[in-house]
Amino acid sequence: MSLPLLIQFLLCPLVLLSLLRVTAPYGRHYRRGWGPTLPNRAAWVIMELPALLVISLLVFVSPALDRPQTWLPLCFWLFHYGYRTFVFPAMMQPSDKTFPVLLVLFAIAFNTLNGYNNAEALIQAGIKNDPVASLHFFAGAMIFLAGFAIHFQADATIRRLRKPGEAAYRIPRGGLFRWVSSPHYLGEIIEWTGWAIMTWSLAGVAFALFTFCNLAPRAISNHRWYREQFPDYPAKRRILVPGIF
Repeated sequence: MSLPLLIQFLLCPLVLLSLLRVTAPYGRHYRRGWGPTLPNRAAWVIMELPALLVISLLVFVSPALDRPQTWLPLCFWLFHYGYRTFVFPAMMQPSDKTFPVLLVLFAIAFNTLNGYNNAEALIQAGIKNDPVASLHFFAGAMIFLAGFAIHFQADATIRRLRKPGEAAYRIPRGGLFRWVSSPHYLGEIIEWTGWAIMTWSLAGVAFALFTFCNLAPRAISNHRWYREQFPDYPAKRRILVPGIF
């Protein structure tokens, strides 16, 4: 295991324990005292862009670029991060909310590390010329796309809660919001689990694990916040996994 990949695995428990203690201060959980900030839209583009650029540059200059084992999974990655980097911020409702620069820097560092590790995994798969027409690739691809669909639908539901110019929060309803408070996080965890299966790599496992460690505490905080803010919040709605958690 390479040092960058080992670092990514070691980050997982550190991030999980840290975020269980301190909720990251952005969105509904924003609070002062975390230093300078950026407008929300600009922050999302800046911190997600390395996830697009690092893996693309490394793969494009590699000898494995023409191998389907390399470029086909890369298309899934670019599909997700094209949405997260450009489409998602563009569809945000205009607001005066800001995002701490410190968190942007953390995200840039992680996306650079994660992009490097997954680029190496794709390049090695291409060099080894492993069969791309495999059960794990097709199963992983279907799981990835299902996760993206959940994530995208939940994002759309949240956007529709507010009319232009409104700032108040409401209880999201419909879709998987019938059963959990954060289906957008569930969708993203499912996506990167699919990626790990698709690529059959330790880098994919490290990313899927980190995604859970990063988003599960956020989902817990969101669930607690909804219950505190809305006395009529659905009592049977779970945090992240329908009927379980």
